[in-house]
Amino acid sequence: MRINWNYIKMIVLLGITVFLFAFASTRNASRLITKPNVAFVGENNLFITNQTVSKLLIQNYGDVKNVAKETLVLSELENALKSNPMIKAAQVYVAVNGALNAEIEQKSPLARVNTNASYYIDNDGLFMPLSNNYSARVPLVTGYVEKNNLKQVHKLALKIKNDDFLRKHVFEIYQDANRKLYLKLRKCDFLVQLGNVRFLDKKINNLKAFYKKNLKDKTLNNYSKVNLQFENQVICTKI
Repeated sequence: MRINWNYIKMIVLLGITVFLFAFASTRNASRLITKPNVAFVGENNLFITNQTVSKLLIQNYGDVKNVAKETLVLSELENALKSNPMIKAAQVYVAVNGALNAEIEQKSPLARVNTNASYYIDNDGLFMPLSNNYSARVPLVTGYVEKNNLKQVHKLALKIKNDDFLRKHVFEIYQDANRKLYLKLRKCDFLVQLGNVRFLDKKINNLKAFYKKNLKDKTLNNYSKVNLQFENQVICTKI
């Protein structure tokens, strides 16, 4: 009987390959995780520190440096990180060498509420706590503000962020008990009354036209209130 050595070689080679793969997989799964590497993406100013992120990881998996890769549930770690109100998104993964990596995207503050409670409104209109690590330079929100009803203030704050004129001049948003909105401008004594956020773009264009004309005429300080709450009118109250 003639022996097919090529066939035997293929079987032996396949067996060695399966053995090496199983050995490598077992060894890789039992490899201990090293100290986590934390990287922040997006915002350069850190509202939350590397130490805080590492602490969240340790709280949910003990000392992660002593955890085998096969026992680590990455989705649970990501959810634990995202439960922190400073964190918008988190991605956790383990490198081949056993290094645990966490990529963190922080929330971005849009305005700072300063009433009986102090906190930020983030870009998505959600609550964001103040940070002991960094204080953002954003417009203040004062008056009657409810943490679970930020939609109107958020829309106005987003408009301020995305408009060069407003970003330069507006330093405070005030909301009264009837949910009417007002703006306070730097170097101006008058109060800007917006009413609500309906026809917001038109109201802001009217404000810009008023400001430009009265800046040229040097009469900005002649007014105590500029009322923009009516769509096609600018009603000014003189001092």
